[in-house]
Amino acid sequence: MSVHDEVGFEKYHGTGNDFLVVDANEYVPDRAAFATRHCDRADGVGADGVLFLALEDRFDPPRVVMTLVQPDGSTAAMCGNGARVAAEWAMERTGAADVMIDTQAGTRHARREGDDVAIEMGEPRFEPEVVPLADEYDEPMLGEDLEGYAVTALNTGVPHAVAFVDDVDAVDVDAVAPPIRSHDAFPEGANVTFASRREDGGFDQRTYERGVEGETASCGTGAVAIAAAARVRDRIAADVVHVSPPGGDLVVSFPEDGAATLTGPVAHEFDGEAAATVDRVEPQP
Repeated sequence: MSVHDEVGFEKYHGTGNDFLVVDANEYVPDRAAFATRHCDRADGVGADGVLFLALEDRFDPPRVVMTLVQPDGSTAAMCGNGARVAAEWAMERTGAADVMIDTQAGTRHARREGDDVAIEMGEPRFEPEVVPLADEYDEPMLGEDLEGYAVTALNTGVPHAVAFVDDVDAVDVDAVAPPIRSHDAFPEGANVTFASRREDGGFDQRTYERGVEGETASCGTGAVAIAAAARVRDRIAADVVHVSPPGGDLVVSFPEDGAATLTGPVAHEFDGEAAATVDRVEPQP
């Protein structure tokens, strides 16, 4: 693999879900190759994805066009923690306490709440055609047995398969999640999220992310999926749900309109430079 010119990046994370942030005005000829190379934790900078952000500060509130390219080179329509990172990045540049994030899943309003950043996530959807599920499904998947787990399927900007278990720490995520992630029920694949109820009423979370193809320290859309699935399956009735992935604590709230809001911390780790042009390596026959 050969590399050439350099492009600046900033490294952020939201509860351990980490991203390289690149100003979209910077020229990166092959974003997929860039993400695959530099997200690699062994040979690259290491991250769960690259956020290419275009700031449009002529608007009030300012707007950010967000494109998330994942380590496998695919593009994700939405990422809760990524959108919160994008909001923090824009707030730092504009001084605004509110920003609008344009994602492939729609435009989301973000705001600063104390030391945290909150983002509106839209309404979780369970309809088979929205998740999406395979054509044979004409009813929502609410606790169907897939690979030995009772799975609830929904879309929180991206597809999620949620399984409630007694103890998330007892789950071998890297072993059991891939067959669910690629199950025939999910024609576009799905993120696989495991959740266990705590005595305080919150949930512990672990998520295997589609596109990362591994477990991440946090997943914002997964936290929303847990809270929404728990409400639909009568595990909780609360309008505010605390969810704890390995990387920290998130809060999911449900205003009266049914849309979810995700709130949690964002941290700026460091800045650096990386090769903008990365030659693709074709697989050997």
